[in-house]
Amino acid sequence: MFLNELEEILDVIEPAEFKKVMKPLFKQLARCVSSPHFQVAERALYYWNNEYIMSLISDNAVDILPIMFPALYRNSKTHWNKTIHGLIYNALKLFMEINQKLFDECTQNFKKERLKERDSMNKRETVWTKLEELASTNPSYSAVPHDNVDVAGTVEAQEDDFQESALYERLEGAQEPMALKNKDKPLLRRKSELPHDSYTLKALNDHKRADEFLPTPPDVNKC
Repeated sequence: MFLNELEEILDVIEPAEFKKVMKPLFKQLARCVSSPHFQVAERALYYWNNEYIMSLISDNAVDILPIMFPALYRNSKTHWNKTIHGLIYNALKLFMEINQKLFDECTQNFKKERLKERDSMNKRETVWTKLEELASTNPSYSAVPHDNVDVAGTVEAQEDDFQESALYERLEGAQEPMALKNKDKPLLRRKSELPHDSYTLKALNDHKRADEFLPTPPDVNKC
């Protein structure tokens, strides 16, 4: 409901007013894209099918892309819903079409941040290892139950290496975003085009009421 109402506002907002709210707005949209609730993430990503909103994003990509890129990339790898993966790749491809140089800069900055995070976790693990070694010298150490967990190994196993070439390959193969298909047409202010969910339509069709197949009940008044 929040995302629906927000899109109604964005459909009529003026570019000057949009600039005043775009940073907190897209920070919130980044949280929505990262939501484990796939309908929330899906509805947020449908904003990229709205031509007017995309024109506002294109004019302010320098401020918006650095906010959205981390959430889009992380969830392209970690979100459990495959439909979200496709929508995210389309959004990334659209950003790449808008400003290739800026997209490359955001890619490199994100890679540097990931390396910093890994270094920080490695340093923290080193400190915990030293504390473990000091604790093991205490005579009471063996009497206290403790688990020998290789935190560094676990973190390294869970950490997904940033593969820039793989990202670009996926973006090259992604379907052309809806907003790009109509770029030669005159700009219209209209709501984003929501694709039909084939599974929902099939389920509704399979569970149709059977009234039309039932014989007409007798008229009680005539009996």
